[in-house]
Amino acid sequence: MDPEPSDNAELSRKAHSKKGQNAARSLHSVSIAGPAGNLEGLLNEGASGAPYAALVCHPHPMGGGTMHNKVVYHAMQVINRAPWGFELPVLRFNFRGVGLSEGQCDGRAEFEDVLAALDWLEQEFARPIVLAGFSFGAAMALKACCGVEVVDRRVHAIAALGLPVGVRGRAYEYSFLDDPRVESANLPKLFLSGSRDEFTPPELLERVVAQAAEPKQLIFIPGADHFFTNQLTAMQQAFAGWLKERAT
Repeated sequence: MDPEPSDNAELSRKAHSKKGQNAARSLHSVSIAGPAGNLEGLLNEGASGAPYAALVCHPHPMGGGTMHNKVVYHAMQVINRAPWGFELPVLRFNFRGVGLSEGQCDGRAEFEDVLAALDWLEQEFARPIVLAGFSFGAAMALKACCGVEVVDRRVHAIAALGLPVGVRGRAYEYSFLDDPRVESANLPKLFLSGSRDEFTPPELLERVVAQAAEPKQLIFIPGADHFFTNQLTAMQQAFAGWLKERAT
């Protein structure tokens, strides 16, 4: 999958023009030490003194998912770009076996890549982290911060965009969301999906959210499919409305 045009343009200016020196300060290629090898990443710098850092995780590699996915890119814009009002530094990265990231796609262990990216952000910024993911990336993000032995206290809030329940024979399980440790962590959770998501019908997602510990919010974008086709702006607005209460 080709990078988003805006990523290409910024990286091109960084390499080829003096004006690109400003772009170079706003967009950086980074390398993250992961459990299966180095992970390729992109860091969009935030405003000086931003109170949080952020991480956005991409959909399943077997479906062509990369850190340049359009939903991931538009989520990054909300968190990072000045018009939305947050201006947080945002890290995106490719899971193992994707792009220049080392290792092979596993389909289950990628939550460990999310933990490695959280480690990188903690070392780089030493501030609470807003975690977001789309589709498979949302599943791995939830497992990383809520589905292991200890809830990750570095995470300030988590947004699951297009959270999958069953996709092309791949089943996802979220019983850990009602674990007492998750409840005691008081971690704000957003579940944001299309009302016509072909991989997660609303009634199935409602069951997942019902078992999740508070605080939580479920939002459906009317008429939107799994990829928020022609509804990316509506997705951004809903995400920004929730984030305004969590990261300002």
